[in-house]
Amino acid sequence: MIQRKIARLTTSPLQPGFLGPGHRAAAVVDGNHFAQTDPFLLLMDDQLNLPGGPPVGGPHPHAGFETVTLVLQGNDNDWETGSLELMTAGKGIIHTEEITAQTQLRILQLWLVLPPEKRWAEPLWQQILLEDVPVKKTADGEIRVYSGASHGLVSPLQNHTPFSLVDLHLTKEAAVVQDVPASYSGFVYVLEGTLWAGDTKVEKGQAAWLDEPQPSGESAITFRAGELGARLVFYAGEPQQVPVVSHGPFVGDSREDIQRLYQEYRQGKMPHLNELPPSRKVQHRKRAAVPTS
Repeated sequence: MIQRKIARLTTSPLQPGFLGPGHRAAAVVDGNHFAQTDPFLLLMDDQLNLPGGPPVGGPHPHAGFETVTLVLQGNDNDWETGSLELMTAGKGIIHTEEITAQTQLRILQLWLVLPPEKRWAEPLWQQILLEDVPVKKTADGEIRVYSGASHGLVSPLQNHTPFSLVDLHLTKEAAVVQDVPASYSGFVYVLEGTLWAGDTKVEKGQAAWLDEPQPSGESAITFRAGELGARLVFYAGEPQQVPVVSHGPFVGDSREDIQRLYQEYRQGKMPHLNELPPSRKVQHRKRAAVPTS
């Protein structure tokens, strides 16, 4: 078993968000160093306390990658606390995120690169609600596996790019060994409390990145919470090691791809998420919990 270490820490302060007053956002992965963050293009921590009024947001397109949205605090309407949505934009899709009512919301939205051979796949939308997430509860806390397999749990999520997403709630000074394929790159983002990742102390709001992946095998890193416990989200995935060209809401292999996608969007060739057939909208349900040990 390869013991992983932390190679670097990053801190991403909250900045005013594009939705106006009441929206703050932190670019945990800012998209500027994809060779170091592959397969992760972007991760935004969006925190909203909107007063309501004229619509903010609206319909917009995506193509060439996947969005993975974890709802940390929902509004019990369109966004349910603890739910996750994975949208494979593939060859192109439009979706609507419009807010008019008073809203308190916190989401983590990841942009995940697609393998080149799957970049133009048919769009697919998947959802897992909190009660259906594979979960393991112990005296040391709670582990939820949203994607991939970990701690004896297997997520039902269908992945184009192999990746793990694990949400861990640890009690005071509790320790857990987080398994991860040695070929994965990854990071842990601390939401609450203080964490030791291996020998590295990670504070609230910091991301700690794993050292370089290895060609094969299994690896692990130990997480230990501080005196007040900790909540953290662990992301890890298989690097695709391919160049990407991105502009606005689109990702492609070349500048020509980006031009083509804008043209297709303007010509109305991209379907709206609401127009996808039932076979392309999957709601994963009825996942049983692992008994408390």
